[in-house]
This record gives sequence, structure tokens and C-alpha cells, in this order.
Amino acid sequence: MKKLLFLLFLTSISSFAQQIQGRVLDENNQPLPGANIYFDGTTIAAIADSQENFSLEYSKKLNSILAISFIGYQTHFIKDVDNSTELVVVLKVAFDSLSVVVIKKDPFSRKQKMQLFRDYFLGKTKIAKNAKIENEDDIYFDYDEKSLVLSAFSNRSLIINNDELGYKITYELVSFEAQLYRHGHFEVAIQNVSRSFYAGLTRFEEIASDEKISKLRERCYKGSMLHFFRNLANNSLVENDFTLYKETLAVKPNEHFTISDIDDSKRVQVKNQSKDLNKFSAVFNVFYTKKLQSKIIFQTDTLTIDKNGINTNLRDIMFLGYMAEQKVGEMLPINYGIQ
Repeated sequence: MKKLLFLLFLTSISSFAQQIQGRVLDENNQPLPGANIYFDGTTIAAIADSQENFSLEYSKKLNSILAISFIGYQTHFIKDVDNSTELVVVLKVAFDSLSVVVIKKDPFSRKQKMQLFRDYFLGKTKIAKNAKIENEDDIYFDYDEKSLVLSAFSNRSLIINNDELGYKITYELVSFEAQLYRHGHFEVAIQNVSRSFYAGLTRFEEIASDEKISKLRERCYKGSMLHFFRNLANNSLVENDFTLYKETLAVKPNEHFTISDIDDSKRVQVKNQSKDLNKFSAVFNVFYTKKLQSKIIFQTDTLTIDKNGINTNLRDIMFLGYMAEQKVGEMLPINYGIQ
């Protein structure tokens, strides 16, 4: 399965705004009016007009993938955008990847698998449970009885309405895996999930905004992964009410993390807590305002955090507690709160 940088952004247009102009065509050089052009994870988007042209403004601070999509065509991705010349994008016809997938019989019903997907993709919190996937019928599942891994995929973007946070999210699902486990010698139960992972490209569209929604967004942000990694990169965990514990002993972050600059990002070196290389590099209990508790397990001694707070090594880090409970149903654009 293709690997994509998992970046999600919302940005505000400022005096440092830049502009991209371009065209979207098919392989026969015919225009594709209605094509979507957006920065991954943001509300920054444009639609190609009837003459295939588009114009898109974005912040100079933005560091995200530009995605160009159209129904029935492969999504085109540009990591480093050059706004000095006109951008001409040619989209290729997408072949239905589901036609080569063999859906095997497994012990679980579609209803059970869909509920697991909702729980570990949208989340189980009150806010997450109010988020709705409009096109659940486009989701397919595959269960590997040998590895006990349930995978989900879709050849169409998932449309998620999150009225609680005032967003409509278009999510191109790249990967979803839930690792099940056996309880003793009993058969595997679909509720027994030891680890889950999802990744994809996301477009946010703000559909509502009022004082109540603003308060809910702030509640979702405080103590979140995004909040934590921003402050880790800036050496400001303590000042922003995060407390780290190694087992039951409070520790100073700068004694366990070394931060250095690398291009527009931060490299974080994690002090290894174990001499056994087969064990985790480091494990911390994390409290936010002494109320929200999480556990972070680093399976790597080096990670990169970009200037907006995105950690690009998520597969190498495990979360338990509050941070693990927050999923797409409580997701915010990545530059939330950054002006």
C-alpha cells in the first residue's frame, strides 16, 4: 500500500499569503472542471473552473502536501510546491483496486467490523460518536486469521460530518489496521484490540462556527497529541502544563529529550531507557493539568516534528490513555491556534 506523509493542516491567510495558479487536465489534455485542489488537512482548497483553471492562496508558513483529485482519477500529490510558475497537473484514470481484492469469509459480521472501525477510526468519546461517515457502504474489510489483523480500505474518499466541531472532513483512507488478540485459549473476540493504526489525507471544510464550537475545539486541542508534540519541539512542555513521569517519578523533559533544528523541522533525540535494544526506547506517563493522563511509548530513539507540530514517526510511537482516545472524530486542522 502506498505510503504518504500524514499531514493535516488548517491555516489562516495573512499578509504573508502566496498564490498558486494552474490547470487540471486528463491524459487527453481535456479539462477536468470541478477537480479539487487542496492542502492536506486544511480548509485551504479550490475547485477547477470550466476552463480547467484554478487559483489558490496559502500561508507562507504552510508545509503540507498539495493534493489534486477528481472522481474516477488517481489523486496527484505534490510535496514541494513551486508557486513561481503555472502548475499543470495531468490526472490518470484510476483502476478499481477493489476488483482484485478477494473478500474472504471470517468469524465477524459486517456490523461488528463497522463498529470496530468507527470506534478506532472516529473514536469512542461523546464528540467522536456524534461524527458520522456519510458513505460507510464504500468501506471494505479484510481479516487475516493468521496475523489477527483487521484491515479497512475504500477506493472513495470518506465523507465525515462532524457537527460538534463544525467541520466536514474528506478523508482519503490510506491505511487502517486493528490488531486483535486471543484471550487465553478462547477464540478471538472482535472487541479485543491491542493496537490500531490509521493514516490518510484529509481536507477540512468549516461548516459552522460559534462560541460553543470554539470551546469544544479548544477542549479537543488541550492535552492532545498535537498540543504535546508542539510543546515538545519547542521545549515548552512544563510551561504549558504538561508533566512527565518515568514510572511514578516526575522528570524534567530536557533530561530525556534533546532538540535540534533540521531544515524547517525539529529533530528529537530520545534518551534510551533500556540497554536491551529489543525493548522500548522510552516510556513516559504524561499528565496535562494533572487531570488528563496518557502514556507514550517510544519505539524509536529519534523522531522529527515539523514546524506545525506534526510528528512524522507515528508508527514508532504508541499511545495509551487520553491521547489514544482522540481519533478522527476529535481531529483538528494541524495549525489550529497558529496565526
